[in-house]
Amino acid sequence: MSSFGRRIRESLDRFGPLCVGIDPHPHLLSDWGLGDSPAGARDFGLRVVDAAAGRVGVVKPQVAFFERFGAAGFAALESVLASARAAGLIVIADAKRGDIGSTMDGYSAAWLTPGSPLEADALTVSPYLGPESLRATLTGAVRLGKGVFVLAATSNPEAAALQTARTVDVEAEADQSVARRVARDIAWVNGSAAFGGELGPIGLVVGATVDRHEFGLTDDVLAGAPLLAPGFGAQGATPADLPRLFGAVAAHVLASESRSVLSAGPADLTARIDERSALYRDAGIVRGRAGAAHDG
Repeated sequence: MSSFGRRIRESLDRFGPLCVGIDPHPHLLSDWGLGDSPAGARDFGLRVVDAAAGRVGVVKPQVAFFERFGAAGFAALESVLASARAAGLIVIADAKRGDIGSTMDGYSAAWLTPGSPLEADALTVSPYLGPESLRATLTGAVRLGKGVFVLAATSNPEAAALQTARTVDVEAEADQSVARRVARDIAWVNGSAAFGGELGPIGLVVGATVDRHEFGLTDDVLAGAPLLAPGFGAQGATPADLPRLFGAVAAHVLASESRSVLSAGPADLTARIDERSALYRDAGIVRGRAGAAHDG
């Protein structure tokens, strides 16, 4: 079984960093001529999957925009997740789950167990009940060949006060930020899993609109982890910014874009994906034959 980190590395080398969000906002459903309904969300998601397959390697459905419809919304999401995985896309369920004990075990079973109706390739999680609360989820993901992206430095400004707060954990690095403490714990999990210099299966969410160094997220603590970076596109960061923002770790960044891609509408969606992917190639990020999968 190929590890999640290896799959991400292969995807980045082939397609480049663009990760397409699947976010059926009410206004986007309207703009696309779809109803603000479970059926509309399902149709929206399936159209994004069709456009993304062969053009990017990773998609990221935002669970909240399906969950708002209740059981029918989850049924729609199940269809989108299954279709995306069947199309060969790596699917990150952006659910930001985080809890303790058996409750977190339940979330992990729902999103990361092979054969589950909500099965994804990776899940976003929150560490703010304590990074140790995620231990079983992280180790379980490694065992199953799945991935996890742990929130570290998010792109919303109101998070900075918490994520840059200083810790007093004398058993670890003294006087480090909360974000750095999270990243160090993730580095330990990836290292202990012994992936031989490859990307590990446990990644971090690091916003492209924050100064990661202010959060203590230096190259050394991020090395070896896939990085999911919201903030590109509509939030202001550009593909040309990626090398400057991430420096030595830029080669393992997934640049998440949603509104900047989805606003093109269904008729122009494939062209917009190609356009955004080309901007990352122009920035010198793509190592492999990004975009060459149009023959598939």
